[in-house]
Amino acid sequence: MKKVILIVLGALLLMATALAQETEPKDTIKSAFSLDADFMTRGELRSGGLTLVDDSSVASFIIERTIIGAKYQYGPMSARVAAQHSGTWGSNEAGSLSIFEAWAQFQSKKGFFAKIGRQPLVYDDQRIFGSDSWSMTAMSHDVLKFGWEGKKGHKIHLLGAYNQDIRNINGGTYFSGGIQPYKSMAALWYHYDVPAFPLGASFVVMDVGMQSGSGEEGDVVLHQQLTGTYISYTPKRWSAEAAFYYQMGKEEQGLPLSAWMASVKATLKMPEKWEFRAGYDFLSGDKYFATPSSGTIGLVRHDVVRGFHSLYGSHHKFYGAMDFFYVTTYVRGFTPGLQNLYVGADYSPLKSLKLDLSYHYLATATKLEAADMSLGHELEMSVSWNFMKNASLSGGYTFMKGTETMEILKRTGDNHRLHWGWIMLKVNPTFFSSSK
Repeated sequence: MKKVILIVLGALLLMATALAQETEPKDTIKSAFSLDADFMTRGELRSGGLTLVDDSSVASFIIERTIIGAKYQYGPMSARVAAQHSGTWGSNEAGSLSIFEAWAQFQSKKGFFAKIGRQPLVYDDQRIFGSDSWSMTAMSHDVLKFGWEGKKGHKIHLLGAYNQDIRNINGGTYFSGGIQPYKSMAALWYHYDVPAFPLGASFVVMDVGMQSGSGEEGDVVLHQQLTGTYISYTPKRWSAEAAFYYQMGKEEQGLPLSAWMASVKATLKMPEKWEFRAGYDFLSGDKYFATPSSGTIGLVRHDVVRGFHSLYGSHHKFYGAMDFFYVTTYVRGFTPGLQNLYVGADYSPLKSLKLDLSYHYLATATKLEAADMSLGHELEMSVSWNFMKNASLSGGYTFMKGTETMEILKRTGDNHRLHWGWIMLKVNPTFFSSSK
């Protein structure tokens, strides 16, 4: 820990030195202030749900999220504070109220920067780090971030976080979980955009420390690592994306971790308002995943955990809109993995109006005992309309025809035909903005 503190202090010293060399006269420094909000209200109707109980009955509800933030900038320094509230209409519970953002950033003209505090982390296609803005509690991290972004396509970010329970600040270092479940997190992200060519590539390596035990066994932190790459090729009319990530180390229960995922996606933009896409995701799963007809699921002795964990990404963006996978789990973190083969099309009859249709075929990644690998078919339809500046209305309907395997793994009485419809209003006003 002392070495980490020395590295942080050294980086801050270098940043302060760089800013001191760029100091401008006070009468030439520009400042700006803005006050903004993000209102999101969504009504949902479900027949079949996400939990591991008999949820075949119809459920309907309205949920909301409000984020109000203020940002101030003075020369190379900027800061932002944003509060977030989310809840369900009519609930006796008060809902969730928290600080979503609280950070300060110092930016050098040479491309160096330092950003400290609570902040969203969004990288590449948001599969590993994302804001998860669909959910009613958007994701942020308490983190220190250093970086450099050059003018020739190079970007490099270094992230570091260390979490603690407040009751242990007078002694002990046990962390039982808070805004994020990890005890510590460190990551290095590098991105390169090839000059004058529509190719970009990213590389990430990270270490996550997870607290193990009950806190009575001392400070036992088990570390797992992730490394991988994301590549995008985006010429004028079509684009291609590919990603590969590998996880290793030890998970929370102390078992060795060896898991991986790979994805490919191609998109074609037609001149007549159409866009077509197709892709495939493979996330590794645990071998010998048991599927008994009753009782618990997956209680097989595992020597190695092979189920890939997508960490802190925007999960709703992938693996089907009904969020059956990687938002809810099976048992004790064990999973048979997932294969997701999908195709889709967008049509925009107007610049402000978009219609979307998608199809997913879903299956487990590993063979099951006494069950087929196929999970089912999912059909998704949605429409979005930006009817005025900073305001949009959207809605959608999803139907899933699950298999007997889906029913077994999700432990529901009837998961063969699942329906989900929603309608959502988003308003993003800027109440006040000034600069001088």
